Amino acid sequence: MTDKPIMIVKASGQTEAFKIDKLEASLRNAGANEETIAMISADISSWISEGLSTRKIYARAYNLLKSINKTEASLYKLRNAIMEMGPSGHPFEVFIGEIFKRWGYAVKTAVVLQGASITHEMDVFAAKGDELSLAECKFSAKQGTSISIQVPLYVHSRVADIVEKYLEDDDNKALRYRTWIISNSRFTPDSIQYSQCKDIRLLGWDHPRDHGLKHIITEEKIFPITVLNALVKSEKTALMARGIVTCLQLSQNPGELNRLAMNRRKQATVSKELDNLLNS
Repeated sequence: MTDKPIMIVKASGQTEAFKIDKLEASLRNAGANEETIAMISADISSWISEGLSTRKIYARAYNLLKSINKTEASLYKLRNAIMEMGPSGHPFEVFIGEIFKRWGYAVKTAVVLQGASITHEMDVFAAKGDELSLAECKFSAKQGTSISIQVPLYVHSRVADIVEKYLEDDDNKALRYRTWIISNSRFTPDSIQYSQCKDIRLLGWDHPRDHGLKHIITEEKIFPITVLNALVKSEKTALMARGIVTCLQLSQNPGELNRLAMNRRKQATVSKELDNLLNS
């Protein structure tokens, strides 16, 4: 590479200077060793040119990593795997519900609640002890999107209406109510500022910093089934339609593979990939 920065195009359409250390960090986060990182970095550095999209750069790095280690490649494609849970946002809501369950909550998804004025559908309704969490999930099947101020504005008013109704019952007055907005994309600065003022908890792909959705997924090993290389799209769709959205769920319910009319050899391949992911 020359000293002059090579400008690449982000998913949002904006341009930025290509930084090899950013690529290396993403490979390292996926578990790639230093030898693999060096090999892929050298390939990308010699191949990259002005105006390439981050999507093309990612695809090349992913294919190189997949040829070396499929498990690490699965982790590298994590963000794309979340987007592949669409186009409907419901599997993402169930996925977020599984995260709350891991945190010890009793969870319901897509639940209709009566407010003081009208009824509201909440994507995730989670209870633990004296805490009641109500979460709005905003799923995006595209990179480069951000959650604007309109979302926390209307979520705040909806939850306030629900809490007002709950407080009519004296037994609910001792509860602590928490509002969440959870997304696989990012938040605009004004949506973050408003949410901080209104005590709304935001969980985005990389927000809060070092404890965003990406961090939680990898730390808790709550991987979406869409990361699995051994499954084709139709098989993933069929599983998600039955509420199987995480690799752990599939691992705990191996009979689901029989319902896909999958032969034993492929079942063994899927099981091995699950084991490698969950025990990596």
